[in-house]
Amino acid sequence: MTSIDILAATLMQHGELRRDEPMSRHTTFGVGGPADLFVTIRDAAGLAAAARAATEAGAPVFVLGSGSNILVADRGIRGVVIDNRARAESEADGGLTRTVESGMSFAGFARKMCRAGLDGLTWAVGIPGTLGGAVVYNAGAYGGCLGDVLVRVRLLDAGGRDEWVDAAALGLVYRGSVFTRGQFAGRTVLEVQLRLQPADAATLLARAAAHDAKRLTAQPRGRNAGSMFKNPASSPAWKLIDAVGLRGATRGDAAISDRHCNFFVNYGNATAGEVAWLVAEAQRRVREQFGVELEREVAFVGEW
Repeated sequence: MTSIDILAATLMQHGELRRDEPMSRHTTFGVGGPADLFVTIRDAAGLAAAARAATEAGAPVFVLGSGSNILVADRGIRGVVIDNRARAESEADGGLTRTVESGMSFAGFARKMCRAGLDGLTWAVGIPGTLGGAVVYNAGAYGGCLGDVLVRVRLLDAGGRDEWVDAAALGLVYRGSVFTRGQFAGRTVLEVQLRLQPADAATLLARAAAHDAKRLTAQPRGRNAGSMFKNPASSPAWKLIDAVGLRGATRGDAAISDRHCNFFVNYGNATAGEVAWLVAEAQRRVREQFGVELEREVAFVGEW
């Protein structure tokens, strides 16, 4: 048996394994080449075990949430992709403190908390992704962010040890953290603990419905990865992209949305290369015309 065969056999003990799995099937962009090994796990214990097995075998590891906020290379991802479906939750302090496994749908959990009369996440009811991913990017919208309610996270380090880390140690900033800055490389989010506040459920659901309506009006439907760029301090990214004449621009089946210029969409069989070309073109034009460097919010993943 080869080393990858041995690793595959080990991973099969912790979840459902596929080899050479097209990542286009697992991303909201509908783009991406094959993952060498793709294992689906359903609890935090399985997530930790799969990550440890891959690390011990010397294989790169990528933990996949809902497949949003990423663009996977056409050549795919080498090593192991862990499809994180760990979604168990528990509560304490009369339900105000919630401990949730990192594969939980962020939007689904936020809406559930609104129905339960718990405030702090109404802004998140339309945000795709998982709670684990929300920690990494300090997800936010409409004036709120995860850092407002995050208490601590349980992390697995590259050495296979897990520990709880306080939110204050995560360096949470606008759409960033120690994870996005590379300071916690090799660490995997296993669980997330949040502290919410009691409120009237009807009021929270009405607020969530208003956010839903605003998103439906402003943001394009279809296959995309969410906002491509962080908003610079000087101006929203979409305004800058629009001002340089790229509204509706296309490259193959990839396009910059004519509804919202900070959304890049796949209108058919777009490749990652086509999307990346549009991203680079938007950065180039905005830099040359306004002297502003657009910083990606969407992560480019895999073998570029």
